[in-house]
Amino acid sequence: MTVSEPSQAAPPPRDRSPKRRRPSAADAYESLLKAIEEGALPPGARLREAELAQRFGISRTPVREALKRLEHQGLVVHTPHQGATVATLSDVQMSELYEMRAVLEGAAARMAAQHAAESDIALLAALIERDAALIGSPADLALNNRLFHRQILTASRNRYLHDMLESLRLSLALLGGTSLAVAGRAAKSVEEHRAILDRIAARDPDGAEAASRDHIRAAFQARILRAAMRDAGCEP
Repeated sequence: MTVSEPSQAAPPPRDRSPKRRRPSAADAYESLLKAIEEGALPPGARLREAELAQRFGISRTPVREALKRLEHQGLVVHTPHQGATVATLSDVQMSELYEMRAVLEGAAARMAAQHAAESDIALLAALIERDAALIGSPADLALNNRLFHRQILTASRNRYLHDMLESLRLSLALLGGTSLAVAGRAAKSVEEHRAILDRIAARDPDGAEAASRDHIRAAFQARILRAAMRDAGCEP
């Protein structure tokens, strides 16, 4: 008589679900930068590690590293008796920032008129069409606006200009929110984008640069108006 051996239990199935990645310092940096850029963390806001870690669902160590990076870039400052806060731009600094932006964005449009491929022009046209559909949503329009300007920069085919403008845009994040929320500014901005693209497509470097500079000057005036409305307690 043969005695059967006891059957062994089948091993439990292996967990093949993807492991959740821990948020890194880079993730914390992007979350904080986005919050500053969108105005969720406005100039002067206190930045407490524990509160930020809870807010973004990230441990304190990546938050600490992200704050150091933002401080190095000038977006965060340490104030006596307050600790880390979002940096604040003076009126003079804001004016200087837009003056340099007009120069660099104008140069990007000029070079795009000289070097843009037809595919670049088609993409810019598509972004303007999306602009028109987003006029009633300033926050979404602001995101599309950044894509439009970055595409012009790509079409300029100049890596050094790219680095300079990307650095400048970090400082622009300190302005918080968007001037496109000012009444009438969104529709006007779309018209200005069309004027820039018309000159790029026509291979008119002078006209493209002039249209781009006019666009940045108009954005600056809207920003000044928005700041005045904010100070008066009626920010849009």
